[in-house]
Amino acid sequence: MAKHDFLVEIGTEELPPKALLQLSNAFTQGITDGLTEAGVSFAGVESFAAPRRLAVRIVDVADSQPDKPVEKRGPAVKAAFDEAGNPTRALEGFAGSLDITVDQLDTLETDKGAWVVYRSVEKGQATVSLLPGLVSQSLARLPIPKRMRWGSSRVEFVRPAQWVVMLYGSDVVDCEILGLTTGRETRGHRFHCRQKLIIPTPGDYELVLKSQGHVLADFNERRDLIRAGVERLAQEQGGTAVIDPDLLDEVTALNEWPVPLLGTFEDRFLEVPAEALVSSMKEHQKYFHVVGSDGVMLPLFITVANIESKDPAQVVAGNEKVIRPRLSDAAFFFETDRKTPLIDQAERLKPIVFQEKLGTLYDKSIRVAALARQIAEAIGANPDHAERAGRLGKADLVTEMVLEFPELQGTMGTYYARHDGEPGDIPVAMGEQYLPRFAGDSLPETQLGCALALADRLDSLVGLFGIDQPPSGTRDPFALRRAALGVLRIMVERKLDLDLSDCCRWAAAQHMGLTASDPVNAVVDYILERFRAMVEEAGQPTEVFLAVHARRPTRPLDFSQRLAAVEAFRQMPAAQALAAANKRVSNILAKQGQQDDTETAVDPSLLREPAEQSLFETVQALSEKVAPLFESANYGQALADLAALREPVDRFFDEVMVMAEDTRVRDNRLALLTQLRALFLKVADISLLPSGA
Repeated sequence: MAKHDFLVEIGTEELPPKALLQLSNAFTQGITDGLTEAGVSFAGVESFAAPRRLAVRIVDVADSQPDKPVEKRGPAVKAAFDEAGNPTRALEGFAGSLDITVDQLDTLETDKGAWVVYRSVEKGQATVSLLPGLVSQSLARLPIPKRMRWGSSRVEFVRPAQWVVMLYGSDVVDCEILGLTTGRETRGHRFHCRQKLIIPTPGDYELVLKSQGHVLADFNERRDLIRAGVERLAQEQGGTAVIDPDLLDEVTALNEWPVPLLGTFEDRFLEVPAEALVSSMKEHQKYFHVVGSDGVMLPLFITVANIESKDPAQVVAGNEKVIRPRLSDAAFFFETDRKTPLIDQAERLKPIVFQEKLGTLYDKSIRVAALARQIAEAIGANPDHAERAGRLGKADLVTEMVLEFPELQGTMGTYYARHDGEPGDIPVAMGEQYLPRFAGDSLPETQLGCALALADRLDSLVGLFGIDQPPSGTRDPFALRRAALGVLRIMVERKLDLDLSDCCRWAAAQHMGLTASDPVNAVVDYILERFRAMVEEAGQPTEVFLAVHARRPTRPLDFSQRLAAVEAFRQMPAAQALAAANKRVSNILAKQGQQDDTETAVDPSLLREPAEQSLFETVQALSEKVAPLFESANYGQALADLAALREPVDRFFDEVMVMAEDTRVRDNRLALLTQLRALFLKVADISLLPSGA
């Protein structure tokens, strides 16, 4: 079977830079999946992505599908021939439906008798005939939220398509894609190469574009070139370029022939908070900033031009001219904002609605301040400072700087609070209140920051649940799922032994007019349910979560400690047997109408069998041993000690009839089992763990 390389390039107007990598990966995956499903073999795949093109090269693609054996079963042999051995109408009809003669049929012996069958080989289709459909299918499945039309065509794509290259070996795959006839002509750089370029074979693709077209089609090659160039320019100035990965990808997606260039700005702008300068340069101009060895920002920036200019100084001057007004605006906003103390800015929150039924942002700040005070008292932080931080926490939302750069909320509040002379931990807490912003983000470092961050999230959770507006499906306009995960992470990772029920009650007390029947427990259950995702992300079975959740510990730190203990116990040799035993005990007690965790005294004089006496003695001894472990929340060691119950429990069920005829003996044995199960229930319901039975 012959093999050739395959190349497809979709040439377009400039593609959206933030989506370029995702589009490229999806396009490549769609084609390779299509080849695999069609049974066409290939040796490797390479992706290319640039502002004006998506391309895929598949190496050593087989020239056809493999031939497939075909077997079609007809009537049973008994029904296929009459007594004289002549074909029946059933057999002739079967042969006619296949357009063959009876003598071309065979027989198949099975356990249920003999059957007439037709065996043949279905020849695989030529790969060239399959490729147009595979490419079109992959394009149709690209993750494009909103497709465009252009000209009078009904064709839709993310951007207007201008040309399509499709080669199999050295031959053009002749077809129509996105309304365009395929060929071997591509286009180079919009300014450096205005003529069309010919691609002789797939292997020549990136070489032709690079040597003749001033286009680096390989995304990774461009990214590495930009990174190296940006780092080199910064080092030449004695600094270090700060390269954000997302910004690097975006800049790579904006340039076909990247040329990093160094620019400068006036030292006076360094008086403005660095975050504001970075935001101006990064978000609007896609510049990389430079810091010195001390981490302090230098009056330098690095831009990446999509052109190799004969006079790069002119390009640099143009960029400096563009950035100067933006930095001037930031400096003006900073100076203007500092003229008004934050406490006065907070008054401007009064007309800004947070949620129609929950009042304004000013109302929210008053509630958060009171709640932060209570949480601070519970965790040993300064309650007065917590209340003050809560009152000021949202005030920077109405400042000129944050109105221009919303991503600086909290950050600017920190600067302005310091300028106003607020005590040192208050400005820090104001910046930390938004942490964590996303999964994996850093957490507040200070106790005051933790108190404020928790208060802000719990106020929203309790308030919105309290007016019957919890998240539903994919709709979560107030990001309550993220808020709940933030609450868990702060309490667990910062080891804050707070009770969610208490915190939610404190939050509910600050609200007026909540209409839901029990928002406190609803929020507690909602937050605790987020532990399920954490368990699954850690690769642990859901049963670990369910075992702990069955006891509903409302202190997240305690919940987390129990999860770790149960996961460790699950991997012990005795775990499956004890899980099965607990399940059996639970079923026995349930049939008797007894609560699993309601203990009754055991009368040692009624223990007649050696096995039940042994179990009783072991339970008594372990109860004393693990009691201090439970008190100190050392659940892992407690469960490890309780693993010693495996042998006496197995022996008990092998040798003792629980449901004895003597009611006193029976009730005494049930009481023993209740005590046994109660030991484990102090951590989790391990009967919910996989028992292997």
